[in-house]
Amino acid sequence: MARFRYRMQSILNIKEKMEEQAKMDFAAARMHLDEEEEKLQVLYNRKESYENKGRELQKDSLKVLEILENRDAIAIMDEFIMVQKQQIKLAEDRLEAARRKLQLARQESKTQERLKEKAFEVFIHEENAREAKEIDELTSYTHGRK
Repeated sequence: MARFRYRMQSILNIKEKMEEQAKMDFAAARMHLDEEEEKLQVLYNRKESYENKGRELQKDSLKVLEILENRDAIAIMDEFIMVQKQQIKLAEDRLEAARRKLQLARQESKTQERLKEKAFEVFIHEENAREAKEIDELTSYTHGRK
């Protein structure tokens, strides 16, 4: 039996490598988004601690300078949170782009795999037909000799 060789194996290999690269890009984008969300959570926690400290300052005594500094700190944290939310939006956009790229790469590699499977089926069919022809020739040769 002859050996099956897929003519477009190099293309299939490239598509598989592209899919692996897209998977790595997607994972990196997901990690980046997780990091940005974690930074936002840290900012929320800091803001909450400033708010708690502000409440304590207003309860205990009237230290006007500390209360004003605390309000400024809360306002700055609000700005940091707003900037961080923009960073998260950018990271989400990158993640979505990486997801689409991964989906396309998977689709292309699956298409190449299906083409290889169909080529293999055609090869098997041709091999079976060739073997049947050889058997018929052998049978007619041996039957003709008798």
